[in-house]
Amino acid sequence: MNGSIVESKTEKSRAMTQLEEAVAQAANQYYRLVIVAGVPGTGKTAMTQALAGAHGYPVINVNLELSKRLLDLTRVQRSRQAEKLLKEVIASVEGDVVILDNIELLFDTALELEPLRLLQGASRNRTIVATWNGSFNNNTLMYAEPGHPEFVQFKQIEAIVVPASTSDNN
Repeated sequence: MNGSIVESKTEKSRAMTQLEEAVAQAANQYYRLVIVAGVPGTGKTAMTQALAGAHGYPVINVNLELSKRLLDLTRVQRSRQAEKLLKEVIASVEGDVVILDNIELLFDTALELEPLRLLQGASRNRTIVATWNGSFNNNTLMYAEPGHPEFVQFKQIEAIVVPASTSDNN
């Protein structure tokens, strides 16, 4: 039992080190984007919260903050304003590194957004660390499962991808 606890702590420490190194590396990239990819329950939020706590980085709950701004808009206005409003949400916090958690709203088909492109654009002037509910296999970043209305995959990823858990097959 104690062996698995030590192994778990070592794995978390390794994942945290990998994430910190990715943030440092991203500072020198054209797109300063770090994606923490993993299926639900793999520890993405825990990793990013630990990173925020250790370095004082602000964390934005995208679903919550963007939903607040979209609430009073019509459906048509939402799809036209979502990108601008997300940029305003990100601009509302200070710091060279910003963590975006709970980004699922960006994949809502009604908003007609391109989530990866949007995150890349936001990462031009500051480092963005975003949690991503999906997988990263064979240099392909996926969100949702094939057949799901929000399913999307990207093969050309201009971002640093960090698997949320080293024990899965990301």
